Amino acid sequence: MGNIIAWLVLGLIAGALAKALYPGHQGGGIFATIGLGILGALLGGYLGQVLLGSGSAAAASAGALSIGSIIFAVLGAMLLIFLWGLFTRRAV
Repeated sequence: MGNIIAWLVLGLIAGALAKALYPGHQGGGIFATIGLGILGALLGGYLGQVLLGSGSAAAASAGALSIGSIIFAVLGAMLLIFLWGLFTRRAV
């Protein structure tokens, strides 16, 4: 049960920071923000671990709450916002 709470807290923090830092408007409520943060933690943790071999990145993919894991989770969430914008962009 503690792991689920840690994932939710990490997701909320990372998703909110990513939405605040990323330029433009991103829709979605609290559940979308938490989901974005959790998926961002998984993606940021995986990419950071593969590319950098960082222990902080591994902590992000495990849902641990530390400064390094939050940074990787926010970067992963910002990457997801960018990719979502590419896939949902309307051609004019």
